[in-house]
Amino acid sequence: MATKKAVVVGINDYSPIGDGGPDLAGCVNDARDMANTLVICGFSPTNIRILTNQNATKAKILKYLKWLLMGCKAGDSLVFYYSGHGTQVANIGPELEIDGVDEAIVPHDYPVAGYLKDDDFKSLFDQYLKPKVNLEVIFDCCHSGTGTKDFNPFGISVEPSDLRVRMLPPSLEDEFYAVNSMNMDEPLAMRALVPVANMNHTLWAACRDAQLSYESNIGGMQRGHFTYCFCRVLRATSGIITRRKLDAQVKTALLNFGQNQTNQVESVSAEFKQNIFQ
Repeated sequence: MATKKAVVVGINDYSPIGDGGPDLAGCVNDARDMANTLVICGFSPTNIRILTNQNATKAKILKYLKWLLMGCKAGDSLVFYYSGHGTQVANIGPELEIDGVDEAIVPHDYPVAGYLKDDDFKSLFDQYLKPKVNLEVIFDCCHSGTGTKDFNPFGISVEPSDLRVRMLPPSLEDEFYAVNSMNMDEPLAMRALVPVANMNHTLWAACRDAQLSYESNIGGMQRGHFTYCFCRVLRATSGIITRRKLDAQVKTALLNFGQNQTNQVESVSAEFKQNIFQ
């Protein structure tokens, strides 16, 4: 029998605990909305794991990711959702990115534990994800997009004073290597980019890799723009919607916020015609 499982991560409070870190305000609200939306879409609450704030350490995120992936079988539907800071770090190893940087999410304890990079996720998925298992990876953070594809409006008003950017600035070293990557000795053409045709999961990104992801006060509550739109469409359809249509409706809704933020989806092309979570 097919199983539906999800890991939901939302981080407002970054190390140190309490005031002092690069804190956000809408990510825990996003995580709550996503978990509730997944229940509407047929996920059992007992199969949803939630990590927020100081519980969302790098080690715990990796532990829960392994819980999500290990033992999966053909026909299962899995979701990994993250709302928080995104950043870019220099890629100066043998597999260079075309733009010289890796996209990464930022755990609560990033000052001591570091980031979770796109290469880390690829390694986990390649190791544990079985064939014909559906995995949706959903990132509401800056620099989250690495793919192709674009995507209905809700007439949302945004209070500019509440607007926040979900980006952790790169370190001086990472910024230096990114800017100067074209002058380095290693040929960037050697980077083995993963073709969309060979992806073993679907990536939903709140923005393109060179864009920022925003949050603001929506109806009296701080929320991420992308997650708000994404969950609203899913709830209206109970998750019975093709990825192509979901992508299009979220894109149009995001335009109403007036920010330079365009969501992206990356997957095997055939998946765009299929319903999400299938």
